[in-house]
Amino acid sequence: MNWIILILAGCMEVTFTFCLGKAKEASGTEELLWWGGFVGALALSMFLMAKASQTIPLGTVYPIWTGIGAVGSVLIGIFFFNEPATFWRIFFITTLIISIVGLKFLS
Repeated sequence: MNWIILILAGCMEVTFTFCLGKAKEASGTEELLWWGGFVGALALSMFLMAKASQTIPLGTVYPIWTGIGAVGSVLIGIFFFNEPATFWRIFFITTLIISIVGLKFLS
């Protein structure tokens, strides 16, 4: 169950990154709403990561949490913010995914 919580924490990290990107593009009330989403997703991400660390070693939780966030943020950038999808970006994101899966199997 705590692995699911950890995955959700990583997804919330991607969510707050998305909200941050949208807040940069918005203005007025819309900008405030995106900042509210950023703060809410950030708080939920931290809470879920702390919850997962109760049974999963912190040395495993943190790299997986940041790895999910990193991979998700790059994909968000590519699909929503028109960032380049170069060979080397995809190559290194793939190696990061392999590393995350490897940490899961070692735990």
